[in-house]
Amino acid sequence: MINSVAMIVVPNFSIFEFATAFEVFGVDRSDRGTGVPAFDFRVCAPVPGDVPLKSGLSMHVGLGLDAAADADLVIMAPYGRDEDVPESALDALRAAHARGAWVMSICSGAFALARAGLLDGRRCTTHWHYSQELASRYPSVLVDENVLYVQDGRIITSAGTAAGIDACLHLIRVEFGAKVAAGIARDMVVPPHRDGGQAQYIDRPIPACGSEPMEQLLQWMVGHLEEDHSVNELAARVHMSPRTFARRFRSETGATPAAWLNSQRVLRAQELLETTELNIDEVARESGFGHSVLLRHHFTKALDTSPQSYRRTFRGQLAAV
Repeated sequence: MINSVAMIVVPNFSIFEFATAFEVFGVDRSDRGTGVPAFDFRVCAPVPGDVPLKSGLSMHVGLGLDAAADADLVIMAPYGRDEDVPESALDALRAAHARGAWVMSICSGAFALARAGLLDGRRCTTHWHYSQELASRYPSVLVDENVLYVQDGRIITSAGTAAGIDACLHLIRVEFGAKVAAGIARDMVVPPHRDGGQAQYIDRPIPACGSEPMEQLLQWMVGHLEEDHSVNELAARVHMSPRTFARRFRSETGATPAAWLNSQRVLRAQELLETTELNIDEVARESGFGHSVLLRHHFTKALDTSPQSYRRTFRGQLAAV
């Protein structure tokens, strides 16, 4: 059971993501009748004193890393990925894991866990902006950019910004049950569990290709998503044999023509769900899927959420602007 929580901060850490963990574990809600315990929440740094934030502010941290030595949960705050993390901080993370404590990172804090060797052979996540960089730097780490958080054993990694809340509430559910997690979420005025994953937030523009004929073909395909396209027909448009075309297409886009078309249809469906009042059947036709069953299948496979949930999330955001 989690009683004590230590959060490690290093220079240029992110205040909002820090605050998400503080809001869950650092606020005493033990008197509110929801079964939420009072956590011993500690903030610690490799060098106690004034620690600069990436916003230009600073925070006075009075505790050194010995404050993490007996914590039931050690959280790594996000920081500038190109900056060195002191070896003492990495040792504190390793020691926490070795003694069986929970270890969590929020956003780019996953880079510190990877540097400490804690993510070797494990699934993890980080902000989708950084996922490819994390995978490239640490090839033995299994990065999933499509989720809000990942639990692998007693290590939890989260995506960016508000996903830290999702990860913290997940751990509360694991340790204390859904009722306690719901009590904290209600007090924070956030959902106890969000539909879908990080995939629905990723911006995926049409990739640039190395050849002008293929680039022109991709643009044409985007303009004709509602049509069926055979490899033979597409190959003829760029004056290639079907076999050469299929090989070139995969080498330049990283996907088969069918998979690429479906990904563009999903993008078009996202746009329609965000900006129009079309019903699901109409969105399916306009985006090229034809039938709502196919739209739901490919949409959920790509974004880990349903078209209806996606519309509720992003239409709600637009209405609030």
